[in-house]
Amino acid sequence: MADVETLPAVLLANAARFGARVALRRKRYGIWQEWSWAEYAAHVRRVALGLASLGFRRKDKLVILGDNDPEWYWAELAAQSLGGVAVGVFVDCLPDEVAYYLTHAGARFVMARDQEQVDKLLAIRERVPDLQKIVFWDPKGLWGYSDPQLVSFEALESQGLALESARPGAWEDAVRQGRADDVAVFCYTSGTTGRPKAAMLSHGSLLAVAGAWREADGVTSFEEYVSYVAPAWVTEQFLGIALGLVAPLVVSFPESPETLPQDLREIGPARLFYGARLWENVAAQIGVRIAETAPWKRRVYRAALAAGRRVVEAAERGARPSVALRLAHAVAHALVLRPLKDRVGLARLRSGYTAGAAIAPDTMRFFHAHGVRLKNVYGCTEAGIVTMHRDGPLRYETVGSALPGCEIRIAEDSEIVVRGPMLFAGYYQDPEATRSRFRDGWYATGDAGHLDDDGQLVYWDRVSELLELPDGTRFSPQHIEVRLRFSPYIKDVMVVGARPREFVSALVVIDGDTVGKWAEREGIPYTTYVDLSQRPEVRALVRGEIDGVNHGLPEVARIRRVVVLHKEFDADEGELTRTRKLRRNLLEERYRELLDAIYGGADRVTVSAAVVYRDGRKGVVAANVFIDDVATDPVGAVRGR
Repeated sequence: MADVETLPAVLLANAARFGARVALRRKRYGIWQEWSWAEYAAHVRRVALGLASLGFRRKDKLVILGDNDPEWYWAELAAQSLGGVAVGVFVDCLPDEVAYYLTHAGARFVMARDQEQVDKLLAIRERVPDLQKIVFWDPKGLWGYSDPQLVSFEALESQGLALESARPGAWEDAVRQGRADDVAVFCYTSGTTGRPKAAMLSHGSLLAVAGAWREADGVTSFEEYVSYVAPAWVTEQFLGIALGLVAPLVVSFPESPETLPQDLREIGPARLFYGARLWENVAAQIGVRIAETAPWKRRVYRAALAAGRRVVEAAERGARPSVALRLAHAVAHALVLRPLKDRVGLARLRSGYTAGAAIAPDTMRFFHAHGVRLKNVYGCTEAGIVTMHRDGPLRYETVGSALPGCEIRIAEDSEIVVRGPMLFAGYYQDPEATRSRFRDGWYATGDAGHLDDDGQLVYWDRVSELLELPDGTRFSPQHIEVRLRFSPYIKDVMVVGARPREFVSALVVIDGDTVGKWAEREGIPYTTYVDLSQRPEVRALVRGEIDGVNHGLPEVARIRRVVVLHKEFDADEGELTRTRKLRRNLLEERYRELLDAIYGGADRVTVSAAVVYRDGRKGVVAANVFIDDVATDPVGAVRGR
């Protein structure tokens, strides 16, 4: 496919080459529905011609607001086949955020999944005067709507079919006009420090990443892939959409988050991508399940896991496990670990991937000990996928080595800079921001790290988020946070301690479900999440988790004071990005009074915080929260597990 320059052109070639082979699969009402490559292309053709009949033109933007579905893929490729641009928006975005994306992109057309998303659009359309048509693909709840701006997906395809009959070959002609440097998608940055910017990714950059990914990880044709991370996130653009076409993969869409474990078991994917926090959640869930089993089952599991850990440790040292250990591990894997992997749908996994935030080495070792080959992937919206772990012994503290065609170097201030064919085309309508990120053809990522002796990249944190203690020591708060999130009891955490503060502290958000079950087993009464979070036993549990992490940290970077927060961090309140990254500046300002109390030596404080409910109403949550000291000479024992 060397002469194929765009994603729709790859689709067209696949339809001709693979025809009746399965390309996409979706589960609805417990039944898997399949689409062949020929049907995949036919839907894209009809949607594209339907959009053309509505007035969609070259360089127009199609905003897509929905979950992982075949319709998202069809809509995106349809817009691109007409020379347009797909703009993904997360489904949990509030109306104000949606209005920003529509206005900034200058979009005239929107593809929305269901009534919830349509209602958002109708509520803001007076603020978006360029908006012309809203196409929806799930009609449930929309049968009574008669708004002239609304078009059903079925009606759109019917219009496309009519245009296809009138102008045979029109779609294929449009596809052939596409070029590698045409902009394919806008992927908005996470906006941790300001308004999100639209990074323009060309077809060439998407295909370059997909080809490098396939080569680096030995991806073979027609492997199973489950599409779970949102297509509005750039990683799904590279993996589900681009690599799904280039490899090609069989892409399956689960019915819902609740059915995901069962859906994974039924598909048995060879490739799976989760964000770091989701892998951490899976590890925590395994720990909770084991804790709830009979004592003898826990002993058997721990023995099996110990065998897996010893094999992993030997691989880290570059040593070959002894015959006895290999035999013990084979038995443990067959009788305990593989059935457990099957329960969570990972029994056939060739590679699991994670990116978006740092993941603790302990989490990586945990999965490898179970026989799950979890690999770090490093990249960013603007630079694509830069590094990946390869097969063989892994360096868990690294994020792997550069993908084919990508070059990495470390600037004097430890910033990671990269170049290669995967780089983005710039920020939409922001040439100054684009120029500020390039240095002689190299893209400055804003991330800090270093290359080890083997050329593997060690990621530290954002350059802007490295903290400096009063003695001049610089440390990464994320390095500590990811290790704390390995605990099944901790859902979120923000570490603070920059100069002029004298020491490191932490704001901890407990996992209400896991801690609630723990409290029930321990006979600890509680009423609400706020009450649970401030129970002395729960605070002691959290301190125990911190003790275990402190043991592996330099003394100056150890956490000395901790607050268990009375509420969770929330993306709707601006505390997290849509990919669940901390907005540190906002959190520091919002919890200023609490932080002043921590560093002022107080042992409790009354705090209040604004909250946004799911229906859009706003309120205030107030509570008395305790501030606890943490031992500065940790024993390394993690209590409460």
